Amino acid sequence: MPYAETEREKIYYTQTSGPAGGPHVVLIHGAGGNRLHWPGELRRLPSATVYTLDLPGHGRSEGRGYEHIADYARAVRGFLDAVGIERAVVAGHSMGGAIAMTLALDHASCIAGLILIGTGARLRVAPEILEMIRTDFAGSVDLISRFAWSPQAPPDLVEIGRKSLQETDPGVVLGDFIACDCFDVMDQLGSIAAPTLLVTGSNDQMTPVKYARFLAESIPGADAVILDGAGHMVMLEQPEAVGDAVREFLRPF
Repeated sequence: MPYAETEREKIYYTQTSGPAGGPHVVLIHGAGGNRLHWPGELRRLPSATVYTLDLPGHGRSEGRGYEHIADYARAVRGFLDAVGIERAVVAGHSMGGAIAMTLALDHASCIAGLILIGTGARLRVAPEILEMIRTDFAGSVDLISRFAWSPQAPPDLVEIGRKSLQETDPGVVLGDFIACDCFDVMDQLGSIAAPTLLVTGSNDQMTPVKYARFLAESIPGADAVILDGAGHMVMLEQPEAVGDAVREFLRPF
């Protein structure tokens, strides 16, 4: 599988090719995640060419990660330039959604649309969580995992997610959560001009439904889909429903 060479690091990604002239869709995972947090229903969209990347310091990508969302946004912009994408529909989950919104605000010319999944305009993290990541990483992984999934999520899926987070460099996870804690674009959302789809689970404890509602009210023309019973990892808990919403959103592109 290929690497995209940017000015600062090599970014690992996978690509599934869609029809000529179809949109380019870039999937950006959340804090402590990797490309495998996206289900096949989104990695293989029939109408689009889809790029699923590991952020710097995550998965198979080089680097140590960052502590600011703007740095991750610059890394993704570098990725777009490296693979020759002029404009993309960017889909982001949680921290990935923060990166997507920052791209839409700071690099608007490369954004054709936004798909914001389980995210918010502000992503504050309790100081106790940050300290626990520093001092008891295994305990913090267990705690984060309990909040990330709904009670209906299959236990084997929850365990796979917990092990994936456990295998991520603790320093990278800490940097991601620091980046989330510093993120706040609540007063800038009206400047987002790209068509926007919001997807969240009704049982999301990390970015509750009220976050999606605020985004829907603040981003001009945004549409929101609330999936009953799903938790923060909504795209893995209900991949078919999320895939349906995304395919419908992409029809005009």
